[in-house]
Amino acid sequence: MRIAISAESTIDLPLDLLNQYDIHTLPFTVLMGDIKALDGNISPEDIFKYVNKNKILPKTSAVNVSEFEEHFDKLLKDYDYIIHFSLSSKISSAYSNALIAAGENPNIKIIDSESLSTGIALEAIYASKLVGAGLEFNDIVNHALARISHVQASFILERLDYLYKGGRCNALQLFGANLLKLHPQIIVQNGKMIVGKKYRGKMEINTLKYVEDTLERFNNPDKELVFITYTTAKDETIEAIKEILKEKGFKTIYVTRAGCTISSHCGEGCLGILYINDGLSK
Repeated sequence: MRIAISAESTIDLPLDLLNQYDIHTLPFTVLMGDIKALDGNISPEDIFKYVNKNKILPKTSAVNVSEFEEHFDKLLKDYDYIIHFSLSSKISSAYSNALIAAGENPNIKIIDSESLSTGIALEAIYASKLVGAGLEFNDIVNHALARISHVQASFILERLDYLYKGGRCNALQLFGANLLKLHPQIIVQNGKMIVGKKYRGKMEINTLKYVEDTLERFNNPDKELVFITYTTAKDETIEAIKEILKEKGFKTIYVTRAGCTISSHCGEGCLGILYINDGLSK
């Protein structure tokens, strides 16, 4: 019995980690004016240059039904079952498209990750490890579903203009944040992005404060794995965060760059730490 673990490109994992955990992905589409590109074939820098020049955001397009059908058909040539983790259904249509593509096939399970970026990766990697441990298809699905509500996915934003351009904050909120030099914490909760703490002052200092506050609030982590995921960040800031996480006892720390879909919504200067907050070690 062979089980494939699958996700969209919004999982934000580099190729080496996708290969390590045998996770199969298919990309979102990014539209920048007349340019149409697959997420992964262009860089976040291309996104930022486009926004700075044109003062508008690129458009991102979720994987459509036919693309999912082709992806699943291809996997089923080599695997008996598929467990696919989709970007939160409250953020994207990818989940509903994947459900339609899977149809009534009992060998395909579509899971709403209720998360984004490496929050999805935490769920997919956990499922991959269960596949490696020899668990049955239904058992893996049930174990994965049980941990979704415990995924701690959050980040701090240097700027709000990308959220404003994307309709996720209003002009008054943007003006206030710029006037007071505020950097909000965004928390993914029940599949939606909500505002947490608001930090004021230098971004580098507040990024470390955000990390400390997050670890204090979500203080029952599974210390097997944690992600530091960013759009742009200084090397010294990332190294300082790694030291904090090491001191907290995290065993594996992956530093990853957000892909184009996530970067186009968050913008430059976005960084988050992501882990499963249920204290489990296996």
